[in-house]
Amino acid sequence: MSVHEHYMARALQLAERGIFTTDPNPRVGCVLVKDGQTIGEGYHLRAGEPHAEVYALLDAGQQSKDADCYVTLEPCSHIGRTGPCADALINAGVKRVFIAMRDPNPLVSGTGIKKLKNAGIEVSVGLLQQQAEKLNLGFCQRMRGGRPYVRSKIAMSVDGRTAMSSGESQWITGSDARQDVQKLRARSSAILTGIGTVLADNPALTVRPEGDWYPDIQAVRQPLRVVVDSQLQIAEQAKIFQDEGDVLIVSTVVDKQSVKAEVITLPAKSQQVDLHALMTVLAEREINDVLVEAGSVLNGALLQENLIDELIIYMAPKLMGDSAKGLFYLPELQMMAQNIDLSISDIRAVGNDWRITATPNYSENK
Repeated sequence: MSVHEHYMARALQLAERGIFTTDPNPRVGCVLVKDGQTIGEGYHLRAGEPHAEVYALLDAGQQSKDADCYVTLEPCSHIGRTGPCADALINAGVKRVFIAMRDPNPLVSGTGIKKLKNAGIEVSVGLLQQQAEKLNLGFCQRMRGGRPYVRSKIAMSVDGRTAMSSGESQWITGSDARQDVQKLRARSSAILTGIGTVLADNPALTVRPEGDWYPDIQAVRQPLRVVVDSQLQIAEQAKIFQDEGDVLIVSTVVDKQSVKAEVITLPAKSQQVDLHALMTVLAEREINDVLVEAGSVLNGALLQENLIDELIIYMAPKLMGDSAKGLFYLPELQMMAQNIDLSISDIRAVGNDWRITATPNYSENK
């Protein structure tokens, strides 16, 4: 690892500290270096609060002049909730700026870099870019593709079952896996489920952190909870309405004020909610990352529409039998050539269970 990579890796470590709290903003870290010594560090914690560069400059104080700056995302050049970070770096007199990745927002991409260069600052872009992109998959996809990044979390037995034929599913996995899911919820902008899951399990779908992994237990950010309920079957007594946090009901019928929550009506596709239209709506609401916690019907529909970007599968050392329910409701496949290939990027033990992270290879299945 080069010296430059070392400092950018540290900036990425700092950026990751905001993984549960920056939404809808990206996670960004910054390190200031002078004469081979770190003189300032900072990271973005919450929307509306100072950005990483500002905190790093405050940490460095008067030493910032002629320093090198390592930042994981292109410094902003526009006035939003805070002032332009590019201007702050220019005013501080930094000498060089190393940027991991350009801002993916097409309206501002490159403008911060241009401003720094016009001020006579040497700028280098692309240092540990892949790692920086990975830290902000949802933000990047929303800015570039107009939809959130979708992860589907599924708990299953070794024989690939998610619930008994009766619908009973609590609990397939152990407590360690369930606490790991809390971290997935906490890093997500929204949690998406279907009416079938609400009726069968009556979940709250809230973040309930235990331990010290959440930065501020007194100010837990609750993701938006989204229920796909084509015919508005949800009851006012559902547990999802009893806890703190916003709930969005998505239907194909006109809201008749049957529930005390926001209800939006979207076009129907095969008598169900058009899931592509739903993703567009969520992106417009600055939703970066969606965590799907649903049954086989909604998961199967999302998979058929090529809308699941990542699968997080918790596999428990259990056998549940042929009559138990499977992972995805999909049309019958007649030939091996029709199967859906997955690229597995990670397998690790979580307590007594295994967590498998995989990506569907849609292009290979067309």
